[in-house]
Amino acid sequence: MSKPSEPLLGICICYPSPGIIERIGSEWDWVWLDGQHGQIAGYETSLAMVRACNLVNRPAFLRVPSQDAGWLGLALDTGVDAVIVPQVDTPEQAKTLVRLAKFPPLGNRSFGGRRPIDRQGRSYVETANSQVKLVCQIESPEAVANVERIAAVPGVDGLFLGPDDLMLRWGLPMTHPADWGKLSHAVETVAKASKEQEKSCVCIGATEPALSLYRSLGVTHVVAGSDAGFLSEGTRKALEPIRRANSPERVRSAAY
Repeated sequence: MSKPSEPLLGICICYPSPGIIERIGSEWDWVWLDGQHGQIAGYETSLAMVRACNLVNRPAFLRVPSQDAGWLGLALDTGVDAVIVPQVDTPEQAKTLVRLAKFPPLGNRSFGGRRPIDRQGRSYVETANSQVKLVCQIESPEAVANVERIAAVPGVDGLFLGPDDLMLRWGLPMTHPADWGKLSHAVETVAKASKEQEKSCVCIGATEPALSLYRSLGVTHVVAGSDAGFLSEGTRKALEPIRRANSPERVRSAAY
């Protein structure tokens, strides 16, 4: 029996600072740039973040804020390695996104991205459809029910299970830990559809049970943390011993 492959570990970047990627991006296998719920907004900021990923030689996965054609086109013209599109619920939506994200004959993407041409020449169009991945987010019960048909759409390169929106639509409170039993079933469904169609599968969470499940299912990419989370957690951990050392009782006892 072959050993399950280890998924590639990625970091979610929410803040519009290329310096974060320059400092820690090379520690990761890939970088998720959140242009939907993070603070990475607009073409110039997205372009700067993608350039930072290029600098540390890590794939840039840019999530656009919506399925709007303009946003998708601008994201592709930054030279990303993958574009993530939120709330894809049906195969019809997936087909529309393929039309926007892929060049003819597969789709109808407009040619002329300044940065891709500057870096690769006009012939980049010949390889863009295979090199630049289209990843559809599966984040509703409807999407999970349709996931096999979405995965089967030619031009869809990957599926990304969005657990938070899925829990909201299940009616689960966001202040409580995820219902892992229910969520793991959705993970299995999405991973199976991805594997059958030989597509990438992206999941969130780096707990031991989650990673064990992901490996067994052949999940290819895992979001293992975020700049916001590491900043908050690191600050708390650093402050704890400092505050203990700076407490009045500790200071008084040290003075005598």
